[in-house]
Amino acid sequence: MDFPEASLATTAAPGHPSVSVVVPVYNGAATLPELLERVQATLAPVTTAFEVIFVNDGSRDDSWAVIEALAAREPAVIGLDLMHNYGQHNALLAGILRSSHDVVVTMDDDLQHPPEELPKLLAAIGEGYDVAYGKPARREHSSWRNVSSRLAKGALRVALGADMAEKSSAFRAFRAELKKGFAGFTDARVSVDVLLSWSARSVAGVTVAHHARKQGRSGYSMRKLLSLTLSMMVGYSTLPLRLASGLGVVAAAFGLVIFMVVVIQRLIQEASVPGFAFIAAAVSLFAGLQLFTLGVIGEYLARVHFRTMGKPAFVVRSETSMNKFTRGTNP
Repeated sequence: MDFPEASLATTAAPGHPSVSVVVPVYNGAATLPELLERVQATLAPVTTAFEVIFVNDGSRDDSWAVIEALAAREPAVIGLDLMHNYGQHNALLAGILRSSHDVVVTMDDDLQHPPEELPKLLAAIGEGYDVAYGKPARREHSSWRNVSSRLAKGALRVALGADMAEKSSAFRAFRAELKKGFAGFTDARVSVDVLLSWSARSVAGVTVAHHARKQGRSGYSMRKLLSLTLSMMVGYSTLPLRLASGLGVVAAAFGLVIFMVVVIQRLIQEASVPGFAFIAAAVSLFAGLQLFTLGVIGEYLARVHFRTMGKPAFVVRSETSMNKFTRGTNP
């Protein structure tokens, strides 16, 4: 279901694109007021039309109450309250499809992405790029988080290509026209970067500051990041299938060599051919490779099964703006 576009009273000045800032919110009640204040102070000099869309992704604190209060006070704020926690990219998709301006910016709610760096991303879009990623000069993450992020980056290289994967970041700006490329997307497992790669022609990587979290901790655990990596590899790439096929060819060749060795030894020896342990180990190896290959194929079949179920990417419980849309599933 497509969201109707919101009509704001303000219009962008000539030559200045209007901006929609989409922020997925998970337990971010403490940082939202400051985030909004800094976004407004940064965007006011560069555009006369902007909106800030806070998407509450099943927060367990008072995030939705804070969003409602901010929306009641600030006309440019729109709040979406999702039925439960769907994940960061699903929440982003809800906000992106609800956006109504020329350029869409996505950023986290924890102030690790400084709003003061927004003009750098908008400048890259103004230079003609379709997507501009804010690439941190130095990441303020823990060691284990950096390692798991590298694994996720590796999966992105498979799904997006090396160039876009190296530049990708949760702090991004892109032309609103790119939304047309994934308007019919129906999978419950979402990757905004993959969706953008389907339509984007030119991608920029802009060096920006990256601050430490002011409160709380990241919602991305090691398990979630590994799950995201697997989802990227299987959901948007055929590489695992090709690897399974390659392993099958290697195993078959290895088995042929063993068979030839056994036959040759039997022909030149009068006694029975020794080496039962070796043959047993080879059989176990082949059985393991077969199970691995079946597991990869099963993972792909499971993805197809879930897609045919029609599970929604998100369901919106309510919205703060006056332009209400019918509660429903993903577009």
